[in-house]
Amino acid sequence: MKLEKAIQTEIDTAFLYHEMVKLSVDEELKFFYGEMAAIENRHVENFFAKIIANNPKYKLKGPSLRARIIANLGNRFGTNIILSILTNTEKSLSLAALQKKQKNNEPIIGSEARHFNILKSMESFTGGGIGKIEGRHRTVGGNALRAAVLGANDGLVSNLSLVMGVAGVTMEGNGVLIAGLAGLLAGAISMALGEWISVRSSQELYERQIELEFEEIENNPEEEKQELILLYRAKGFSEQEATNAVTQIWDDPEKAKQVLITEELGINPEELGGSAWEAAFASFFLFIIGAIIPVFPFFFAKGFSAIVFSAIASTIGLFGIGAAITLITGKSFVKSGLRQVLFGLAAAAITFGIGHLIGVSIAG
Repeated sequence: MKLEKAIQTEIDTAFLYHEMVKLSVDEELKFFYGEMAAIENRHVENFFAKIIANNPKYKLKGPSLRARIIANLGNRFGTNIILSILTNTEKSLSLAALQKKQKNNEPIIGSEARHFNILKSMESFTGGGIGKIEGRHRTVGGNALRAAVLGANDGLVSNLSLVMGVAGVTMEGNGVLIAGLAGLLAGAISMALGEWISVRSSQELYERQIELEFEEIENNPEEEKQELILLYRAKGFSEQEATNAVTQIWDDPEKAKQVLITEELGINPEELGGSAWEAAFASFFLFIIGAIIPVFPFFFAKGFSAIVFSAIASTIGLFGIGAAITLITGKSFVKSGLRQVLFGLAAAAITFGIGHLIGVSIAG
């Protein structure tokens, strides 16, 4: 079973690298991702040979549903989604390899994390053509996917808890519906405002850092050039290679500024172009999507029936969110979905119990 799980990971990884080849516009990147895909395909062949030695009837499978969904998201919203998943996968594989060697007291030779390190270098290296990742919707990546899932989860769990808490106090009238709608709007507005402040504050901080860096370039260009050479040497370049690369970059002042922003300050220029208002509206609507689920049964039902319908709808929503999280983690969608249901319903049960106690106390 372990080998079959491992070979599926390799199949999915090779498939996603092939998708990066198709979606990338830079020829160097196409070559790079094609080579990575070829390596993963060789891993598949090695695992397949081991499996059929014990199970001759084993049939090689295609990419998993998760891999196909990620590829579709990458095609629609940009390659950063796929690249983020690939980086997480390579990191997990490298950690597993290291742990296995440590457990068996085998020597660590430094190649265990090679693929992960290559991908991280690709993300940070901006010189020449290698940094030219396909630009369409570049800012939509794994973090955005994570934020979308968690935003909907926050809305569902918080409003489910609120609705059940109020229902515990009283099941009569429209009190639960009013409280649910008020919680939905208050939570969505709070999330939107928090996201706006977060994005805008980060942008203002980055803008100030960039202003200071540009002042350094104007006042001490040779020092800044030497710092960049040292940064490239720290990445593994020889002194001559680093000097040649930086000299070529320095011939274009605008390019030099962009490289310094990325390499020295660690700022992704794409983040500066994002809109705080777009982030705010996205958070607002994502929260509403989750928060409306436990509320809508109270539009057409009342009392205990509405509570049951709300719990059923919320259970389905929680399971769906838990399953969606596995797009990021790669874990079992059943296990993740059930865990999400357990935590969400436990929170709802606690608030319902507290609300019921409060209601009894008031009535007494």
